[in-house]
Order: sequence, then C-alpha cells, then structure tokens
Amino acid sequence: MLTAKNILLAYHGTDGAKLAEELAFRMAPPDGGIVHLLVVPGLWAGMQGDDWLNNASTRDAFGSYVEGLLEKDSAEQVATIEAHCKAQGLDYTPVLRVGDPADCLLAAVREVAVDLVVIGPPRSKKTSGLRSRMDLEKLVRGLTVPLLVAPQPHG
Repeated sequence: MLTAKNILLAYHGTDGAKLAEELAFRMAPPDGGIVHLLVVPGLWAGMQGDDWLNNASTRDAFGSYVEGLLEKDSAEQVATIEAHCKAQGLDYTPVLRVGDPADCLLAAVREVAVDLVVIGPPRSKKTSGLRSRMDLEKLVRGLTVPLLVAPQPHG
C-alpha cells in the first residue's frame, strides 16, 4: 500500500476534484498534511470582453467583476479544504496559482515537500464546463513523486 505523509491535492471544486479530495483524505495519515493546489487557468488572465465591450471603463469594470468572481470562488475552495483538514486534524497548506494546470502543479511539487500527488479523473465529454484539462503526459514525465488519479465511480 502506498503511504504518504504529505499529499498534494489538486482541488478546484469540480466533480472530478471532489473524487480526488475523497481519495486524498482517505489516504492521509493522522499526522499528515494536505497541500491544496488551486489553479486558475491562465486563460482567465486576458478575459476583458474586448469582442463585445466597446470602451475602456466598461472593460475595466468587467475585468474587475471577473476578478472578483474568481477571488470569491477561490476563497470558497480554500475554505472547503481547510475545514476538512481541520476536522481531520491535518496540516493545511494552500498553494494558489494562475497559469497552465500541469506547469503549476510541477512547480508546486518542486517548492513544497510532498510524497504524493492526487488529482481527479478527466472530465467526461458529456459534462459541461470549462475544458482546462491537466496534461497527464507532462505530469508523468515531470513528477518526482507518485501520481494518483482518482477513479470515476461506475454505476
């Protein structure tokens, strides 16, 4: 059985991330910790609505609105995992990044000592939502610790 004291959990609130969360918390030992990686995909950085907003003040207001939504969502995700860690008596370390999910994950593993990375399964093509996929090949080639992908439930 794979044992890991410190687990990096890639969590952003999607159904797949929730599967990863369940798995990571089942595997975490009582004296362990969760490093919560929350990545805001880099595509949001340039979101200004240039194609339909026609003046600078409106674009700035829209940019502030989008940034506010992302901050609120990030704070909710952090609070969720932090509360779960507290309830289970685990150390909690949040790592928030903007960029390519795989690049951000690889950088986090280089910067924070972890024994295992847990991510959710790829989203089904039938499921609606942002298609910001984790590049599994990049992870497999770049990780220096084991990678565990939470399985999809069957049924």
